[in-house]
Order: sequence, then C-alpha cells, then structure tokens
Amino acid sequence: MKLIRYLTIRMLLTVPALLGITLLIFSLIRFIPGDPARAILLTMFDPSTNLADLEKDAEALHKQLGLDQPFPVQYGTWLWKIMRGDLGISFRSKTPILEELLQCLPATLELAGAALVIMLFIAIPSGIAGAVYHRRIADHATRIIALIGVSVPGFFLGLVLMYIMSVKLGLLPTMGRGGAEHLILPALTLGIGLSSVTARLLRTSLLQVFSQKYMMLAEAKGLHRRTILFKHALPNALLPVLTSVGLLIGGLIGGTVIIETVFSWPGVGRYVVDAITGRDYPVIQAFALLMAVVYILLNLIVDITYRWMDPRVRLEQEGQHG
Repeated sequence: MKLIRYLTIRMLLTVPALLGITLLIFSLIRFIPGDPARAILLTMFDPSTNLADLEKDAEALHKQLGLDQPFPVQYGTWLWKIMRGDLGISFRSKTPILEELLQCLPATLELAGAALVIMLFIAIPSGIAGAVYHRRIADHATRIIALIGVSVPGFFLGLVLMYIMSVKLGLLPTMGRGGAEHLILPALTLGIGLSSVTARLLRTSLLQVFSQKYMMLAEAKGLHRRTILFKHALPNALLPVLTSVGLLIGGLIGGTVIIETVFSWPGVGRYVVDAITGRDYPVIQAFALLMAVVYILLNLIVDITYRWMDPRVRLEQEGQHG
C-alpha cells in the first residue's frame, strides 16, 4: 500500500511538471532563427522559380502548417494532439512523426544499450581499483584516465577511434548500421566517455563507505577483504552510482545525437539533427518531449529501486518532499 501511495503521488506530481515542460519546449522552439516554411521550400528550390512566386508559396505553406495562427492557438492545438498520442506530422517528409521515431528508435536503443554495457564494464573495475588501492599507482592511473575521458569531446574520441581502428588497422567499418562490427566503434565512443564519470563516483562512494565504523568492525572480526568489499561495501557504495546511471541512460538516448552523426548511425539522434537543419519544428518538439518523459520515468524507476536496495529510505517522506 505504501508503494502504491508513493507511486500515485509521484504520478500526480508529474502532470504539472509535464505541462510546464511542454510550454517551455513549445516556446523555445519558436526562438530558433529562420522560417520553417522557407527552409522547406529552399530544399526544393528551382533556380528558374520567380522570387515572387516563392513568397506566395511560403505564405500558403504558412497557412497549411498553421504557423499563421496566434501562439496560444498553436500551443493548444499541439497539446491536444499530444494528449491523444499524436506527435504531429513532419514538415519535410509529410509523415507522422511517431512512425518515423519508431523506425529510428531501435537503432538508438541498440547503441545506448551497448554503450551502457561498455561503460559499466570499464567503470566498475576502475572505481573499485581506485578505492581499494587508494593513493597508489593504480588509483593515480585510473584518476588520470578518468580525467582524460571527461576532458576529451565525444566526437573527437570517435574520430580518433575511427582513424586508428578503421583507417590504419582496417579492423572495423567506419559508418552505417549492420552487424556487430558496425556497433563497436560508436558504442566504445559513448561508453568510454561516460565510464569516466561513473568510475570517479564509485571510487568516491567506496572510500566513504570504507571510512564507516561498521567496515572497521568487519575487518576487526577477521572477515576476508573480498567478502568485505563485495558483500558489505559495494552494495552500499552503489546507491549513489545507481542514481547517476539512471540519469545517464536518459543521457545515452538523447546524447547519441553527435555520435550518430559522426558514424552515420540511423538512429533518433541523426533524425533530429536533420530536423534541426531543416527547421522541422514538430520533430524537434516531439524529441524534446520524448526526452523529458524518459527522464521523468527514469527518475521514478531510480527512486523505486533505491527504496528496494535501501529499506531505510521512507516512501512517505519522499512523497511529501518529492
């Protein structure tokens, strides 16, 4: 019953949050420079076309797209469609946005999932090594590597990996989506960058747990260090890491934009980049709304998982203050 009550309160709180997000998204999109109607017409521009005819076509397209309506009317119409599950029609392709997103989403989820596995595979051993061998060579090495990983931009790391693994060694394909070999480079690029943050967080969390009195008591009882680490320290140290990883999953889905462009990966990110360059307002709005919903759901899942891993967290208090 406590869990049901907590979930009900959290779901009710998401309603005003989502309304505020939709208004913010719809407002900010309107500040993007350029006219979407003219941007669409320019993609089909014929040099022999009279400029006067181009202006007439732009005005007609404005009316057809509803861009001549007042802002409140445009927002109300869009919000009503969203509530009915209609994300709108793409200005450029004239295709329902939901259909296009569903076509691109599997590629993005595949890339995000592979990157998450790589991130955890790198971050967990690095974080443990940094904490266990605190202020030793292994700790300094992992901290330097993590600092480099945080500092290097994702697109630059992707280009470096592409140059080494594809151009020089010829081991992996550079672009496109096909078999597992096409997935390795973009997933590595994403996973390496995100693993640096997670490894440093896990190291710090483990060091805090090691300093607790019950850890000293476990050592005094003669428990093996491996038992202390994996049975007592690591489960408690993973709690703050869990929150970070939950948000990173949302970042993986939304943050694949640049990586998908670099590697020509046919996912949501590349689809949105094309929409931005083409001033395709409905697609940009739909993607921003999708990411907002993803983050809200991930936050809810993380809170529930937190409660399951740490019974000391009281759902009633979280419901009152959350």
